Amino acid sequence: MTQAVRAMQAGGPEVLEFGEVPTPKPGAGEVLVDVEAAGVNFIDTYRRSGVYPMEYPHIVGSEGTGRIAEVGEGVESWQVGDRVAWHEGPGSYATQVVVNTDNLLRVPEGVSAEVAAAMPLQGLTAQYLATSSHEIKPGQTALVHAGAGGVGLLLTQIIKHLGGNVISTVSTEEKAELARKAGADNVFLYGEGVDITAKVKELTDGEGVDVAYDGVGKDTFDASLASIKPLGSMVLFGGASGQVPPFDIQRLNSSGGIFLSRPSLAWFVRSSEELAKRSAMLFNGVEHGWLNFRVGATFALADAAEAHRALEGRKTTGKVVLLSRGTY
Repeated sequence: MTQAVRAMQAGGPEVLEFGEVPTPKPGAGEVLVDVEAAGVNFIDTYRRSGVYPMEYPHIVGSEGTGRIAEVGEGVESWQVGDRVAWHEGPGSYATQVVVNTDNLLRVPEGVSAEVAAAMPLQGLTAQYLATSSHEIKPGQTALVHAGAGGVGLLLTQIIKHLGGNVISTVSTEEKAELARKAGADNVFLYGEGVDITAKVKELTDGEGVDVAYDGVGKDTFDASLASIKPLGSMVLFGGASGQVPPFDIQRLNSSGGIFLSRPSLAWFVRSSEELAKRSAMLFNGVEHGWLNFRVGATFALADAAEAHRALEGRKTTGKVVLLSRGTY
């Protein structure tokens, strides 16, 4: 048997239940992994709550790291004992999980389990945002909302590495300091009574930014759109405050011919080659010291509900990780 966290029905963190489930078996092109740590992401809360349709009960989570315990039929490039991480392995809140080999990253021995679990989803997301959704060019300025969150901190570091400038919004002074340490050129607090657009225009001499990266969604979308210079890009990659309601597409024209995209990671890692190329940049950043994966909080696997409450309550900075070591 395997220990796992299941969402028993759609709802809040209270629907998560920790217990035993049958150990899965790897099929062709798959491996069984002994999980060391699992990454906690907003998509997990969307699936748990019913924002994204799911079957219930289901084992939560899709990201993690560990060592291969068993290989399925036809697997030749991976062996038992290999250290791996993955961004897409349904059921990762568990002590053992089956992962398709197309989704595996090879993890160097010098990388901790916490960092390895923090890297795939948020790291790959930040990488494609800055290199593909809108390719940052030297001298460009980006607005990064929730700049002290897991993606925000990584995105800021990658933008700076590519020669861009960053205006970061955060919710507390503590988070502002984290954003500055990540390299943000300007940081300000957003919330009730704060005119985001006016502040951005002030910081850009009235021009606006080349791109707005918005993972907050409903609460910041309008301000983001109004903060972009003509022919700039609006990249909406999440909805931490709620999903953006339908709107008149003519607003993109009246706002200056804005390019709007609503991407997700799956479209940018459709092949193992593309996955390897994007992850290579991340491992290079860690190896050469220009990319730091901040693990803001760790919880035991059995305390997944508390981890979800912390994430949704904006009580965390950096990555939230569940540790399964010692539970099996």
